[in-house]
Amino acid sequence: MKTPHVFLMCPPEYFDVSYIINPWMHGNVRKIDNALAKQQWRALYDILTDHATVRLVHPQPGSPDMVFTANAGLVRGRRFLVSRFRYPERQYEEPYFADWFLDRGYEVMLMPRDVPFEGAGDALFDRAEKRLWFAYGHRSVLAAREAIESRLGARVVPLKLTDQRFYHLDTCFCPLDGGHVLYYPAAFDAASRATIEKLVAADRRIAVGEEDALAFACNAVAAGRTIVVNRATTAFVDALGRRGFEVVQTPLSEFMKAGGSAKCLTLRLDEA
Repeated sequence: MKTPHVFLMCPPEYFDVSYIINPWMHGNVRKIDNALAKQQWRALYDILTDHATVRLVHPQPGSPDMVFTANAGLVRGRRFLVSRFRYPERQYEEPYFADWFLDRGYEVMLMPRDVPFEGAGDALFDRAEKRLWFAYGHRSVLAAREAIESRLGARVVPLKLTDQRFYHLDTCFCPLDGGHVLYYPAAFDAASRATIEKLVAADRRIAVGEEDALAFACNAVAAGRTIVVNRATTAFVDALGRRGFEVVQTPLSEFMKAGGSAKCLTLRLDEA
């Protein structure tokens, strides 16, 4: 069934592992099966178009990670806050995403030049409360909190990431409908785990184990009650099923080589 959700995706025309900026990329430089990557991306696209509207941004040569549109920036209403990538390898993407939103009438805002912030990779809106979960520690910096709050008017809840493998919030945390939250506790410091436990009721917290975390099960696209992931254990599927969610698995192994999965390949545009 179609939801009112709208996602932005970028075809993987130029996708590759061309450099190393996260632990997942080690050993995978120039080892992408391009035909398989396109097949896997198309399968995700087809699943999402069954449940939501998908819009496309044109891929650009020289930006092999542009396929990971979650990192483009953060949308709230008709405002778009452009990411300020930490690594120069990804900074080439910034003007292309800014232009896409400008061309469609969004108010486009910039981060301070010296404040790294990697968009909806590190900033995720709660689906029940008026708060924005925001992670720092690897890519985005805590100082981005003030800029996000002033530009988007969001109430920010900061969380600190401590495991290099989970370098963006969306690799280890996913807000779901009804205030449920998927997360991998070991990716956060003790204070951040306490914050999550304080703000999210026990029956709404879905803590995943290491096997699911390393398969990026938390890097999920939530389209209503349908949760799309790379792959997941039976325990994961059952845990979500008990809460009324349906898990759809679609292999994204080529994108995992670059440190991304289903959520990384999408940017939600219908944030109220």
